[in-house]
Amino acid sequence: MDSISRMNGRCLCGAVRIAAKPKDSGFGACHCDMCRKWGGGPLLATECGADVSFEGADAISTYASSDWAERGFCKQCGTHLFYRLKNEGHYAIPLGLFDDDANWRFAEQIFIDRKPAFYSFADNTRNLTEAEVFAQYSGE
Repeated sequence: MDSISRMNGRCLCGAVRIAAKPKDSGFGACHCDMCRKWGGGPLLATECGADVSFEGADAISTYASSDWAERGFCKQCGTHLFYRLKNEGHYAIPLGLFDDDANWRFAEQIFIDRKPAFYSFADNTRNLTEAEVFAQYSGE
């Protein structure tokens, strides 16, 4: 399944609702230090580009985790809502927000060189180091 239709989801308390169209059925794991601190483990998310809308925006708070990105969460329950590249409007949405299972395919792991040794995934994925991720977004 390469194409996914628009999907709906919500935070834990329901104050924020999300509608998003993932680029495809693939999802990735981010092992960077910030994602692991943010969620207690790797971030499992799907890329949605800018095709994301929210209801309950007054309940959304953001944290500028770098000069180029921010992380959104529900002010009421703390649910992680998104990782967003500021200049591009690119959203990575955590899989757990969506109401329905979309037959996800584990496609990629990023910051693989930052992954601690105490966990690993058995799936065969595309693996990118920190340097490779930054080169991909800088156009090098």
